[in-house]
Amino acid sequence: MTEDAMTQEPPAGHPAATARAAGAVAADLAAASRRARWVGPLFAVLAVLMVPWTVYLAVTLPAQATAAHYDLAWAGFDVGLFLVLAWTAWTAVSSSRWLPVAASLNAAFLVVDAWFDVITAPGRRELAMALASALLIELPLAAVSIWLAVNGQRIFEHQVTLRVLRRRHPRPARRR
Repeated sequence: MTEDAMTQEPPAGHPAATARAAGAVAADLAAASRRARWVGPLFAVLAVLMVPWTVYLAVTLPAQATAAHYDLAWAGFDVGLFLVLAWTAWTAVSSSRWLPVAASLNAAFLVVDAWFDVITAPGRRELAMALASALLIELPLAAVSIWLAVNGQRIFEHQVTLRVLRRRHPRPARRR
């Protein structure tokens, strides 16, 4: 047997080629896992640091303040909410693998919007409208978004599986 024949790669699907590919994937996953080990501890430290910071703000901030660009802040936030809602809609309609990310962001925007609408309402009428909007629209949509974030990957995988099955086994044409 020649040296070239001994070093030749096995054909795709051959058990040796499959084992080699699986080994490479496992090595890549292990390397990625090692690189990401610092993420959990970092966010744990940041969460702990938020406790004294939040207490400090609660004690030192004034009960009322005037913002120079209050209108711009709200309009900018609502533009961001519009973009996130549109992105979530697009990822859902197009069966995108990004649906869980978009839905997570959407839930966060909706909860923050509800919170600040209620907290910053200047009068009774505005507070009633903000509470109604939060309880009837924003928080239920946030709950749906959280459900999509949790189940989006599974939904995406089911849709891909259905597409593959439909291509492999097309429905027979209907007779008229």
